[in-house]
Amino acid sequence: MKCKNFFLYVFFILLSTKTWAQEPDKIYKSNIATAQLFQYGNQLQLPVYTLNSGDRFQLEFDDLEGNFKSYYYTYQLCDYNWKPVNLSAFDYIKGFTQNRITTYRYSSIALTRYTHYQAILPEQNSLPIRSGNYLLKVFLDGDTAKLAFTKRLLIVENKASVAASVVQLLGAQNFTTYQKVRFTVTTSDLNAFSSAQQIKVVVLQNNRWDNAQKDIIPTFVRGNVLDYSNENIAQFPGGKEWRWLDLRSFRLQSDRIDHADYGKTYTNMYVVPDVDRSAQRYVYYPDYNGSFNIVTYESINPFWQGDYATVKFSFAAPGGKPISGKNIFVAGQFTGFEASDKYKMRFNETTGLYESSLFMKQGYYAYTYLIEDEKGVDYTNILEGNYWETENNYTVLVYYKSFTDRTDQLIGIGQINSRRDRPGLRF
Repeated sequence: MKCKNFFLYVFFILLSTKTWAQEPDKIYKSNIATAQLFQYGNQLQLPVYTLNSGDRFQLEFDDLEGNFKSYYYTYQLCDYNWKPVNLSAFDYIKGFTQNRITTYRYSSIALTRYTHYQAILPEQNSLPIRSGNYLLKVFLDGDTAKLAFTKRLLIVENKASVAASVVQLLGAQNFTTYQKVRFTVTTSDLNAFSSAQQIKVVVLQNNRWDNAQKDIIPTFVRGNVLDYSNENIAQFPGGKEWRWLDLRSFRLQSDRIDHADYGKTYTNMYVVPDVDRSAQRYVYYPDYNGSFNIVTYESINPFWQGDYATVKFSFAAPGGKPISGKNIFVAGQFTGFEASDKYKMRFNETTGLYESSLFMKQGYYAYTYLIEDEKGVDYTNILEGNYWETENNYTVLVYYKSFTDRTDQLIGIGQINSRRDRPGLRF
């Protein structure tokens, strides 16, 4: 009996470890492509749902194996650090804890065969009832062990308001290259006995989680108003307007395409080689701030009629030599800003170029390049350059956890654009 109990204990420990190892915004199946979760009708917006509201968000993804499969989804409540909380799903989901995705279409007028799946969420028979960070988990055959991918989702219950602005730094060192987010948080209906410990904030630049800033301590606390104005917090490199790639048509090539190869069953698109932009002057133009939009010129519904192509990126290394001790990655929302082998560029000794091939769906993409060394990924835009005038979106997320709570509540969201909050600024 003791031996049996021991093995049961080990089994539950392994099961718990597997659950906690699940990462946000991670694709676990190689046949999954172009997985998106966004505010209903707007592919460029964070998926945010306000409790007890009519908000909707949209799930879209392709299965490149091209046959029908039974995909399901569920919600996993997480803490401030995106770690699953130790609560039963019935404590934060009203209704079914698993739902089947019933809307799908086989690809049409596309060379690439795939099955497109869609869901408009939340469905009335499965509603999140607590605010906080959630993982939307998509899996096969009702078996959560067959996880296909995860996406981040924000559920907010508005109990705080955020007022924010983007300003230049006062110090001479980064005065012309960095942007600072200065903001205040005003709470209501909260028993914030110790605001500095109970309220936490996260600041995102362009909806990115890879360089998010968190664990920010308020500069001043005045009653129910928390002021975050310290010069040393919420600083971000300004960067430049993003590089862009127009794949809305494979037939009508944009000026970002050098040439293309067309076959009976494939399309290869060769992007004009990119170069180091750090020494180039800043030029403003509207961009997607790292996001992408699935859209086409020549079809009715791009989600299930858009085609795929193998897109060849290349980057001209200075002097035609590899950069010593550093790796280069293609990066954008479509890569999840992931510094992995899938997005790593390889140096070609013959051409003197860093090269990478990605299988991408028709659409309009904003992207950049990340540099990694032995210390990790560098977010100072080494290959892009930084200007404080650059247009960027910032999001401030406010979390609250009382001393008796078991989860972090998301109680407020504030958004600001670095250019639109300065109406007198003209370029």
